Amino acid sequence: MAEYFQGIKPIKYEGSDTRNPLAFKHYNPDEVVLGKTMAEHLRFAVCYWHTFKNLGADQFGGNTIIRNYNASSDAMETANMTMDAAFEFFTKLGVNFWCFHDRDIAPEADSLSETNKRLDKLVQKAKKLQADTGVKLLWGTTNAFSHRRFMAGAGTNPSPKVFAYAASQIKKAMEITKELGGQGYVFWGGREGYDTLLNTDMKKELDHMALLLQMAVDYKKKIGFKGQLYIEPKPKEPTKHQYDFDAGSCFAFLQKYNLLDHFKMNVEANHATLAGHDFCHELAFCVANGILGSVDANRGDMLLGWDTDQFPTNIYEATLAMYIILKGGGFTTGGLNFDAHVRRQSIDHVDIFYAHIGAMDVFARGLKSAARMIKDKVLENAINERYKGWAGELGSKIENRKVGFEELESYIFEHGEPELQSGRQELLENLLNDYI
Repeated sequence: MAEYFQGIKPIKYEGSDTRNPLAFKHYNPDEVVLGKTMAEHLRFAVCYWHTFKNLGADQFGGNTIIRNYNASSDAMETANMTMDAAFEFFTKLGVNFWCFHDRDIAPEADSLSETNKRLDKLVQKAKKLQADTGVKLLWGTTNAFSHRRFMAGAGTNPSPKVFAYAASQIKKAMEITKELGGQGYVFWGGREGYDTLLNTDMKKELDHMALLLQMAVDYKKKIGFKGQLYIEPKPKEPTKHQYDFDAGSCFAFLQKYNLLDHFKMNVEANHATLAGHDFCHELAFCVANGILGSVDANRGDMLLGWDTDQFPTNIYEATLAMYIILKGGGFTTGGLNFDAHVRRQSIDHVDIFYAHIGAMDVFARGLKSAARMIKDKVLENAINERYKGWAGELGSKIENRKVGFEELESYIFEHGEPELQSGRQELLENLLNDYI
């Protein structure tokens, strides 16, 4: 088999003093933190689409990156070479998981049946490579947004024929995800929204999106797929408004259509900021409502208004993210997949190693800092102190519905103006910096 990343040896942990850019400074997969290894906590996954299919194109220019596994003019030969390169990369980087869209691994043919035959060939290849390397599938998904047939959406398309095509494509993607032992399946509504309300029946589109997801739940049961189903929120871009705007809107959608028992969220950092939130807000909302499943670990550029999908480098954010994830019970079927691509000018093969190594080290540092904070209960104690009144007689009566407006009014008449307390934000920010 050809070696696509020649001269690059398996990436090893060398400690914080190393000056080797092709080594981990902080990610030691076997190091035990809070009773589990780093590898078990973080469950890193490489994303097929950005890492191997992104070639540097942007809104204003074509590809800038040339990959030796993309050199063939034959689409299936390129797909085979790309998959060989991908598993070489996974093993040299030392990750345990990968994830993909159906159209990442196999190119479309002239008909859905021929496309599915292509997929079957690549899935068998992936299955063998998984067995040979021990790398597992974190989750699969379908690309129901790139092809022109989906220009008006998939599940929300005004045409029932397009809806049927999307359902057929999702059916196949769920089957191959199951065959590869995928631990989850993601729905990202890339064009499930609208550009203008002048041609949109919003209620019908939302009802149809729910129908598609209900069909997916039914089919999951029929084929015996045990993986977790996820929805990935995103507010805009490419559409003006997408129905899966943020975790809160997805939560309301799932409740309305009785789907809450079947789905969790796949939260992306860059999507959170596009929704006007920060990454940790979305994580905290999901933990509070029991819907956190997996994480697309990336970041955006705060000065740009689109999804830049950059590799995460913010230790402060990674620490808070890991704190919230750990306090929420940690990952089970999900993990940290790097939904990020190297920059347009990062054209060398080695650059994708640098990008992943840095991102993995950032989250390893965040994990260790978060673990110390949990052990010391530094934030937990501060929050408990701030809300301690709710453990008292009045708080207990309110929470247990033993009082109403009239009783509370009488209480205030008797006891007067409430005492106020400091939020101690500056102190807590200082303490967080101490741990980082």
